[in-house]
Parts: sequence; structure tokens; C-alpha cells
Amino acid sequence: MSGPKYLGHLNINVRNVEISHEWYTDLLGLHTYDFIPGRAAFLSANVELSHEIALTQVAEGAPGLQPGQVGLGHFAWRVETLDDLKEFYQKLLDRDIKITPRDHGVSMGLYFQDPDGNGVEVYYERVRADWYTQENIFTNEKRPVGDFPGPWDELAAD
Repeated sequence: MSGPKYLGHLNINVRNVEISHEWYTDLLGLHTYDFIPGRAAFLSANVELSHEIALTQVAEGAPGLQPGQVGLGHFAWRVETLDDLKEFYQKLLDRDIKITPRDHGVSMGLYFQDPDGNGVEVYYERVRADWYTQENIFTNEKRPVGDFPGPWDELAAD
């Protein structure tokens, strides 16, 4: 028996499926495969898949995530080019969404939250040949950590 090949989808509990559905389709450009008002939405970036995210509505007053709480920290969407990431950065700025940019050495990511406080990342992964190392990529003491080395302040000023 072989193991899983890839992650199929995430199911995210949200307080208001209409608000979250609009947010994920408008900001991330996800395709809607099914939408049940007041109950659920099934979305995907890859139109060949039935869904990568299922949004399930829970009570409007449901407690939100707390810092340090056990559970999913964030999930990430990959873009193809650094220019795509820069465009997405500007899109977040235009919507006044708080962004935490990070350079992980092998990738550069933009971290932010959805309307319910769930962590979301949009990232660009460098070509493997450009990685700072080929082994121990997250524990290597030479790993660059911090904000982007790029002209992000200039982009924000445009």
C-alpha cells in the first residue's frame, strides 16, 4: 500500500459562509464549485479539482482562534512567479489587510488572516537550484529568516 500523494482539501469552519465565500473568491480568485447559502462553499484554485477548500458555516458567535491554541496555524497558496507575489502584495495593501512578509530562504511568503482569523499564506517558492542549501532547509543555521530582501517599501509607496 502506498501513502497519500498530496493534500486533497481543507475544511474551514467560518462564522458566515457568505462573507467568507466572497472574501476567498474576490481576494484569492478561487473558483466556486458549489455554494449552499448559510451552510457551505466548495472552492478551488485548480479548476481540475472538485475543491481544495470547503467553508462550513458554524454559529455566528462561535469563538475564534486564540494565540498559542492547538490547531492549524495557517495554510498556504503557491504562486508561480515573484512578480505574481508582488502583485498579490499590492492587492493586500489596497484592501488594508495586515501583512507579515517573510523570507524563508527557499520561499518568500505573505502571511495574513481571513475574516475569521484563520492564518493564510501566499508564497513564491524559489527554484531549487537557488535555495541557500539543499539539506536541512529549515534547521540550517545559515537559513535566512526575516522580511523580504526586495523593494517592498517601494512597491507599497507606488
